[in-house]
Amino acid sequence: MAALVAAEAVAPPGPAEAAEPAEAAELSRALSRLLPGLEADSKLGRRRALEALQRALEAPAADPAAFQGPWARLLLPRLLRCLADPAEGCRALAAHLLGLGLRRSARPRDALPRLMPALAARLAGPEPARRPPPEACEELRLALVQLLRLAVDLGGAALAPHLDDSVRALRCTLLDPFAAVRRESCECAAALARATPDHFHMQSESLIGPLMQSISHQHWKVRVAVIEASGTVIQFGSGKSVDDVLPHFAQRLFDGVPQVRQAVTRVVGGWLLELRDRYSFFHKLIPLLLSGLDDEMPHIALEAASLWEKVGLQWQKENEEDLKDKLDFASPPPAQHPSPEARPGLGCRELVFRNLSKILPAICHDITDWVAGTRVKSAQLLAVLLLHAEDHITQHLEVLLRTLLLACADEESAVVSSCTRSAELIGTFVSPEVFLKLIWPMLKKSPSASGLLVLASVFRGCPREALQPHLKAVATELASAHICQGSENRRYGENLLLCVRALVSVGREDCRGCSLQLMEVLVAVMALAGATGLGDKVQEAMAALAEVESGGDSQDLYRAHVGALLERLAGSQRDWTVHSPELLQFTVLVAHAGPALGDALPHLVPILRSCLQPDRDPQMRLKVFSTLSRVLLTAEETVDSQGQFHRYLDTVIKDILVPNLQWHAGRTAAAIRTAAVSCLWALSSSGVLAATQVQDARETLMPQLLTTLEEDSQTTRLVSCRIINMFLKTPGGAVDPDKFMKIYPELLKRLDDVSREVRLAAASALVAWLECVRNDDRKPYYQGDVQYLYKELLVYLDDPDSAVQDAVLEVLTAGSALFPDLLARETEAVVRQHRSPTRCEQLLRHLQAGPPAPRA
Repeated sequence: MAALVAAEAVAPPGPAEAAEPAEAAELSRALSRLLPGLEADSKLGRRRALEALQRALEAPAADPAAFQGPWARLLLPRLLRCLADPAEGCRALAAHLLGLGLRRSARPRDALPRLMPALAARLAGPEPARRPPPEACEELRLALVQLLRLAVDLGGAALAPHLDDSVRALRCTLLDPFAAVRRESCECAAALARATPDHFHMQSESLIGPLMQSISHQHWKVRVAVIEASGTVIQFGSGKSVDDVLPHFAQRLFDGVPQVRQAVTRVVGGWLLELRDRYSFFHKLIPLLLSGLDDEMPHIALEAASLWEKVGLQWQKENEEDLKDKLDFASPPPAQHPSPEARPGLGCRELVFRNLSKILPAICHDITDWVAGTRVKSAQLLAVLLLHAEDHITQHLEVLLRTLLLACADEESAVVSSCTRSAELIGTFVSPEVFLKLIWPMLKKSPSASGLLVLASVFRGCPREALQPHLKAVATELASAHICQGSENRRYGENLLLCVRALVSVGREDCRGCSLQLMEVLVAVMALAGATGLGDKVQEAMAALAEVESGGDSQDLYRAHVGALLERLAGSQRDWTVHSPELLQFTVLVAHAGPALGDALPHLVPILRSCLQPDRDPQMRLKVFSTLSRVLLTAEETVDSQGQFHRYLDTVIKDILVPNLQWHAGRTAAAIRTAAVSCLWALSSSGVLAATQVQDARETLMPQLLTTLEEDSQTTRLVSCRIINMFLKTPGGAVDPDKFMKIYPELLKRLDDVSREVRLAAASALVAWLECVRNDDRKPYYQGDVQYLYKELLVYLDDPDSAVQDAVLEVLTAGSALFPDLLARETEAVVRQHRSPTRCEQLLRHLQAGPPAPRA
């Protein structure tokens, strides 16, 4: 081979060489002296020859025309053979020298027929392409791809005959394990597409597969390069590949690296502006670009908005004839438009409207996808589309409402937030008459928290003038049992409350005609068993309703509507059980109405009387008694706020309390007696009863109270003692001696009670009983009973409990004024029998001191 090179160098000049200028001939001779070294057997010899060639090529550049001949005839074929040299260093130098030669030559495209097959052989090898490339060194593969890129840049359209070799090499290098090789290959593929626009479409589809395999590479720079290369390859290639690329681009919109998402936005925007077949792909490309409008990075969102505006303007210009009427007679933004100053242009709106029927099914599917990120993006995109479609969404309304009902139940707050924004846009662009006809059947069929959230959001977006004719019907529907009692879930209550607040905030003074129904809904929300913690929000809504109703506060609302609300509840009270929603509403209404109850007694007392009859549900009676007790504790501020409660006292005592104080077997019956006693105590201690009313109550209730002193419940016994004490302390009125004499034995029994509190309360009641005897003109009539009481009480002066001893001593001291001599004899008879005579001695000293001064 060396001899061949030498022979070639000394051979007589042929016709071509003879025509070479002197500079080219000199360069040929210089190179010929170095070329034999490339055939040396030693790696060192070949490397030195290549280094010498490098110095020669890096010397001050000769005329490209003079360099072209020696380059094509002498250097190129030998350097291409060196690409397969066993030594890695020699192959690297050969690749570098090929690049230098291409740059210096006058006609680099003349080298392509030899260069491209050689590069393809080193980068791809024979098919199948999945085999490892012949070049094992990744840095050298990078250098070869860079050389390929240089050939593409310099060769331009002349590469068309060599597309097969170029594409075969790129198909392999696009999947190279070395990230830098992949990036360079992407740039080379894009350059190849631009260089051969007339022929590239025949080979472009074969590059899409490798590109899409690299689009999820772990290096974000590779992903960006793949996206940009895909954009150029399809731009100059076949539009059929768009369908293959779009799913991968959609996934890259979830990429955590902003540069990747920005690349997708730019490429899709470029396709919408420049792709030859873009009209066929509008419905597929528009969602990708519009998704960028909600990107978390502001600069990406701004770029997406700018591209979308350009797309709209370009489409508007291209279809100006079709849009002539709309351009000449532009419609103003709808009322309640969220951003009329930033309303999308006509071209953008028309593009969305004309493609919405193709886009919407995919969004409705993806908005319930199992991947949270997909649901978030779909919900954001839906709001953007509705903002563009405006009143054209009416024809898709049923599908939209069904989708929003599902999506608003999502666990992701971002999904719910976007869907409520979409619902608000429906309220803005669609007539209430239309959306109410569709949404009410959905809610009636299956009441749900998500459905109420959609409804509240629609109301928020609705213009006041449009909603005003429907307010009464809407409020009535919300107050119906199947809606306001549809669920006990807290979220259901919150969203029902949102509906009321939306109606009040939009309708304002127009809500005066339906405030009763809205008040009924608010009471129902407070009564929801699972809606604990909503009290403050309900009060805020009630205050807002009161403000638009009369400019007052919530008490004004109660005063205006509590009677009507109680009347509505009374219609179903015969069927109430402890689990009835109406019972919960009744208890809530009574608990919160406050002074307004004083005006509603004609409605309230009959409900109480009916619900507290012995034949009604025991658990329900307990709940009503609990509510009644709380009200009676503050009777002056509630049921007696107007001073009219005394008119219903007879009903409360005889028809409500007396029947429930009757003894019946069972724990539930005992609990009801306890509740009835507690109500009586609340009534007695409230201060609303006059002395004569207390006397009447005493005559009626004393037999039942004496019975309740034997109850198993400590609370019942204690409260009964206190009520008897209060009855005995009330002055005036004649007392039947026989009934009066039955009191003290029952109280005396309570001194043996297991509860200290009961024993002390019984002792206090005995003091009041003795005081009644003292004030009675028939005092001698009671001597025998008082003597018996003295004897029994003296026993307790030696009680183990010192508190009881003190209480009994107080009883005896108070009763000593009745028959002091008798008490002294009885005390002296037992003083020596007590373990501790201290209390007896105190009593005797009191008796010896003489009776207290007579009362005035």
